[in-house]
Amino acid sequence: MKKLEEYVVTIPDFPEPGIMFRDITSVIQDPDGLKLSIDGLVEKTRGLDFDLVIGPESRGFIFGVPVAYLTGKGFVPVRKKGKLPRKTISRKYDLEYGQAEIEIHADAVQPGQKVIIVDDLMATGGSAEAAAKLVEELGGKVVKMLFVMELAGLKGREKLKDYDVESLIIYPGN
Repeated sequence: MKKLEEYVVTIPDFPEPGIMFRDITSVIQDPDGLKLSIDGLVEKTRGLDFDLVIGPESRGFIFGVPVAYLTGKGFVPVRKKGKLPRKTISRKYDLEYGQAEIEIHADAVQPGQKVIIVDDLMATGGSAEAAAKLVEELGGKVVKMLFVMELAGLKGREKLKDYDVESLIIYPGN
């Protein structure tokens, strides 16, 4: 079987010149790539005490749900503003150009619950930090953040320095 990074297709100059786009869809469309990524994330939870898996829309759903299932935990979606039907709390975060806003159901995390956040990619760390702040606002504690890929050149770890962060693949650039 190949290594996980061998399933990632890199597209130069997408979406603009100078960007090396790391395509996660090439990982999940291959059964072995999907298995390696999910198994790798689950392995990072071994011995970890946690109650819930949080996954930001939308690729956090792809990786978070199987991690929750395989570890016997519940899954909580974090969505773009306006997509959840019950009472929510929300948080804005900065994008390269502008802002975005995510939300979580106000009753999704109970005080004292320990959560892990699972997503496909850590770039600047803005969306992961916003998700963590939502968990904390509800009284939960983020015990780990797990990513399939990390673009180290964008310095997301600096923004997430107060959290335990692990990535299956780390690319030195952006």
